[in-house]
Amino acid sequence: MAMTTNGLSSKLIPSFLRCLNSSSPSFTTPHFRFAQRTTINTTTTTIFAPPAQPEQSTINYSNDDRVYNFEDTKRLFSSVKTGKLIRSAANLSMASVEPVVDLGMWVMSSRLMQMGLLREVVLGGIKHTVYEHFVAGSDTGEAGRTVKKLWESGLRGMLDYGLEHAVDNESCDTNAQQFIKTVESTQSLPSSSVSFVVVKITAICPISLLKRVSDLLRWEYKHKNSSSFVLPWKLKTLPIFVECSPFYHTLTKPSPLTMAEELDLELAQQRLTTICNKAIESNVPVVIDAEDTSIQPGIDYFTYSAAIMYNKGQKPLISGTIQAYLKDAGQRLFQTKKAADKLELPIGFKLVRGAYMSSERKLANSLGVESPIHNSINETHRCFNACASFMVDEVSNGPGGLILATHNLESGKLAARKAGDLGIGRESDKLEFASLYGMADAMSFGLRNSGFKVSKYLPFGPVDKIMPYLLRRAEENKGLLSSSYLDRHLMMKELKRRVKACVGQVPMVGRKRERPVV
Repeated sequence: MAMTTNGLSSKLIPSFLRCLNSSSPSFTTPHFRFAQRTTINTTTTTIFAPPAQPEQSTINYSNDDRVYNFEDTKRLFSSVKTGKLIRSAANLSMASVEPVVDLGMWVMSSRLMQMGLLREVVLGGIKHTVYEHFVAGSDTGEAGRTVKKLWESGLRGMLDYGLEHAVDNESCDTNAQQFIKTVESTQSLPSSSVSFVVVKITAICPISLLKRVSDLLRWEYKHKNSSSFVLPWKLKTLPIFVECSPFYHTLTKPSPLTMAEELDLELAQQRLTTICNKAIESNVPVVIDAEDTSIQPGIDYFTYSAAIMYNKGQKPLISGTIQAYLKDAGQRLFQTKKAADKLELPIGFKLVRGAYMSSERKLANSLGVESPIHNSINETHRCFNACASFMVDEVSNGPGGLILATHNLESGKLAARKAGDLGIGRESDKLEFASLYGMADAMSFGLRNSGFKVSKYLPFGPVDKIMPYLLRRAEENKGLLSSSYLDRHLMMKELKRRVKACVGQVPMVGRKRERPVV
């Protein structure tokens, strides 16, 4: 006999919750106190507030909180079906165990994956667990369906085809066509359901050429008072460096680009131009991802030269990325924004904390130079929050745009409060909150309920093709994955609420119905 939905839920969900609770940590989250006044500190190379004092406390669901309301999990997860909620809680619990992540990364990067049968088994297991949780689909069609589901729940999508670094023009051409296809796919989706299409310069310009361009740009800046060093291929751009930027990647004078390299550079610029033209046609903006400091100058060069060419009016078509864990982030953001203002150019930025901390520090240490990364997480928090405050101020009464990509509750709260005070809300294209698909859902829904535009960062691609991308993301975000207590806690709280509601609706079998009193 088929079991009713209520009966099935009443049996399965409690056992699932017992399983999760048996391995769940206590749920605590760091809260930070920040000074209300934001300052620009030109001596410490960051734009920011005085030091934050971290304190560990239990999660506080304050009813007078103007941004989040985590007490009402029914409203918070109203758009999430129970099956999806169970899978999400299970996947986050698994991903929060670092040894499990380490083992998965080891298996995926080992020779075991060259064994046909084992490879199929592993990829099949991944596809139905972490892949479905963190990836929007295998192609633009599946990613589009994910966008529609997000749109129905009040969120938007940032489409990101999971491409790794290109090594030659052939792979660059193939990748450029995929970006164009991604942009074109937005035309069949609900208007405004896709907030941005993510483009990686490393996928349309050979990585070796990006390093060469970055070296030449660094050397030009260090010798900016010398007329003997010129870059004939250089287009008009915005400030890429400040005095405290890391220059140790280029210790000797680099040779000029060869004719073949200049041709390759022109081809890369043409690829970006074609993508931008298609974005205009499809009425969807583009955000360009950041990378490590060895090639970031070249990426910024592509970004800003394209922004000068395409950004018009109040809303930028092209947005760049600022990584707040870099010591020079605040000054670079300030100088670039002010230079854009002088040109009456609307400039957009995606603000992130950064993902290459380990490799950046390792390289700096091997060279015996100061790390470009802030010395503590609190310094990175201050930098991020000050950059966010500065840009919210700037876009509230002027051109430009800001994407705040964060999973940090305090950062989201500070920015949302300021934006609300300045009148930036759902109808504004000036501010977009964003987080990774499958992460920080409670924060996303809370910001949505407070009236802000919120996007989920949607990587997509075939499971075997996107694995290098996922492995890199797993390595970069291990700490983030292990700190997903809040989502797991609130998901389990909502599941328990649904169990109680479900059990309350189950008829009492075998119990005599009492006659009503009249």
